[in-house]
Amino acid sequence: MGEIVNEEYGLDAIDLHQHVIIIGAGIVGVNLADELVSRGWTNITVVEQGPLNLPGGSTSHAPGLVFQTNASKAMTLFAKYTVEKLLSVQKDGQSCFNQVGGLEIATTTERMEELKRKHGYASSWGVDASLISREECLERYPHLNKDNDMVLGGLHIPSDGLALAARAVDLLIERTAAAGVKYLGMTTVTDIIKTNGRATGVKIKPSKPEGEETTLESNIIISCAGFWGVELGQMANTPIPLLPLAHQYVKTTVCPVLAEKNPQTSSSDSLPILRYQDQDLYYREHGDCYGIGYYGHKPMPVTASTLPHATEDCNHQNMPSRLAFTLEDFEPAWNYSKEFLPCLKDTEIADGFNGIFSFTPDGGPILGQSPQLEGFWVAEAVWVTHSAGVARAMAEVLTTGVSTVDLGECLPSRFEDVQLAPSYVKETSEQNFNEVYDILHPLQPRERPSVRNLRTSPFFPRQKELGAMFLEAGAWERPMYFESNRYWLPLLPEKYKPPVRDAWSSRYYSEVSAVEAWRTRESVAMYDMTPLRRLEVTGPGAVELLQSLCTGEVGRKPGAVTYTLMCNSAGGVRSDITVARVEQELFQVGVNGPTDTAYVLGEAKKQRKKDPSKWVDVRDITGHTCCIGLWGPRARDVVTKVSLNDWSNKAMGYFRVKKMRIGGISVTAMRVSYVGELGWELYTSADTGLKLWDLLWTAGQEFGIIAGGRGAFNSLRLEKGYRAWGTDMTTEHDPYEAGVGFAIKKGKTGYVGASALEGRSAETASKKLRCLTIDDKSVVMGKEPVFVDGKPAGYVTSAAYGFTIEKSIAYAWLPSSAEEESAVEIEYFGQRLPATVSAEPLYDPESKRVRGS
Repeated sequence: MGEIVNEEYGLDAIDLHQHVIIIGAGIVGVNLADELVSRGWTNITVVEQGPLNLPGGSTSHAPGLVFQTNASKAMTLFAKYTVEKLLSVQKDGQSCFNQVGGLEIATTTERMEELKRKHGYASSWGVDASLISREECLERYPHLNKDNDMVLGGLHIPSDGLALAARAVDLLIERTAAAGVKYLGMTTVTDIIKTNGRATGVKIKPSKPEGEETTLESNIIISCAGFWGVELGQMANTPIPLLPLAHQYVKTTVCPVLAEKNPQTSSSDSLPILRYQDQDLYYREHGDCYGIGYYGHKPMPVTASTLPHATEDCNHQNMPSRLAFTLEDFEPAWNYSKEFLPCLKDTEIADGFNGIFSFTPDGGPILGQSPQLEGFWVAEAVWVTHSAGVARAMAEVLTTGVSTVDLGECLPSRFEDVQLAPSYVKETSEQNFNEVYDILHPLQPRERPSVRNLRTSPFFPRQKELGAMFLEAGAWERPMYFESNRYWLPLLPEKYKPPVRDAWSSRYYSEVSAVEAWRTRESVAMYDMTPLRRLEVTGPGAVELLQSLCTGEVGRKPGAVTYTLMCNSAGGVRSDITVARVEQELFQVGVNGPTDTAYVLGEAKKQRKKDPSKWVDVRDITGHTCCIGLWGPRARDVVTKVSLNDWSNKAMGYFRVKKMRIGGISVTAMRVSYVGELGWELYTSADTGLKLWDLLWTAGQEFGIIAGGRGAFNSLRLEKGYRAWGTDMTTEHDPYEAGVGFAIKKGKTGYVGASALEGRSAETASKKLRCLTIDDKSVVMGKEPVFVDGKPAGYVTSAAYGFTIEKSIAYAWLPSSAEEESAVEIEYFGQRLPATVSAEPLYDPESKRVRGS
């Protein structure tokens, strides 16, 4: 038990007695110290620039409302654990959580539908929740407006409630200090010490004038500094894409209806915490008065470096994170509130402030090791709601290398470079503030022009000419469908005609996708695959590196393409990738995003450090290359019109790669297809991309070639049973559970996760990713709960209508006992849709089409 090897992050052996520095003694920092202590780590120093009893950050003013249910599984699980943890942190028989329940109210039909969808999230992620009628809402919350049928219904979650954050911090400091954790209050971190590319310590200075700057040495430094994290990141050469924003909160004078039943202390609060999201408001009791929070005002960005540090006399009325109240911004909220809760007409605003919280470009927290500086970790943009869950995940990664909750949507490395620009962070974070309580569609794109068209492929001009409807992901503009293909609708065969959709699944969808699926299956289509991230891996250590990371045999002769997995040390799927050996020491690796890039770069660095002769050069070539997916039974007819090379099966079989020429343009052609049809991914340099598009487009006219979008692509891939990492499978799943056990080379050892996967198989899996077909052709969107024998047993990952097979498809995680032909139900907006567990793939199970046979 003396040391732990953290495989996932490439750390050296970590001694349990090694010094760890945590920066920030708010609810996240002290929870992290406690989680590490519970795992045997006690040599920990927590540095806090403010007084320990009131640090003056977001924790010090946070209203403490914990609504657990979220569209994100990870965020919901973080919140669930936070509730459990705070209930367990007790002193004198009193815990740090007042479990009064949570109530979300609908005052519009659109919000009522949204609550039905949210109830589905709760069922999917294991939170007990119930949709309740107007009458039940009034019974649970008697102060709601009763006069004008304002309340339509609600969502009630009994386990929600109020986190007593300040009390929790005090008690956790007390118990961790008793275990040996050292706390340094009123001490500022002035710099992060860096040695040979890793953090080795911090410089600190006590706030007292006589205090001298000193150095604390450590190879593990964790920033839990909240909205000050941007400044800490700058010290570590690590961009932290976070924007501090002020959020309005008020307390009223004594409310007579509360004074009748509540003492003045918050621990006696008994009404559920309350949301009025149709007007961006939430409410809680403060003994005999109300607390009201408001997200409906304009964004108020703050630069943390301009704020004063907390002083020893810091108090709840005077702290760095509490800015002056702007009454004019709150006036609409006050009027809405008095209508919503008529009892507030007997009160006035007694106290108000604009409190600072952290927002990020995608609304998620930032958790994990810096991609730029080894040993520097961050846990930022974390609200009280998720604090203990985040701390547990961080402690798990630090001590074992793996979190039980997948952190893919939280890692610092998830952001593309363009998303780290201060202007982008500001624009998108402000939009997230505005949309905190908005009803957002899963496909809803960003609307501000300043954060659109940042990344476009060379084919963008032609796509616009063809009437592309673009959605955005990773700052890339991606065509969803092409209006020009509406020309084909009158010719669409009967079997391809899509069913009528409901209003929700119809958003950002067009029946034109049916045309694009049809033409791909029966003729030929061009898909823009440029946004798929690709790496060029070269050098004498390239084979050894990739073999150590991949489950498949990637050391085959040049010309081979391998679909393989990268796993973590626990055997979870951290990514699925394609490895093409283009030349003896040149590989092109298709990965899933910047997190994969950071991982491969980090492992290459580690290998070179271990043996300099095994150096590897890893370059991201996505931006200066492009890719066309040319797929369909007439794909060979098209390409041979403009190329003198041999494109036959004999010359280049399935899962092979070859340098070719099309009309004089050099391309790297890979015989792979994620739509299940004959064809190639054709890669070329960005400067020749548009010419390649035009050559293929012209050559394909006699075959009825079209451009295809992501709507058709997603339908076609699900018909073929192809998984999408991050949606269908994550680190929470092993390859056998996810149905990709075939990507593990039999008998291979020595790769990351190999020992953990020993003895596992599809037969030993307790849960599996299953293919469902919906009996009535209804289309769902993903994340809906699946019921087996009337009880929630899993959830949908990907879903689409299968135009070729004339059925709606939904992939879902279910117990292994749910075998093929089993009847299940999917809950969609409160309705149960009958579905059947089906054999997969649904289309071309022998893969004759994709092999061109």
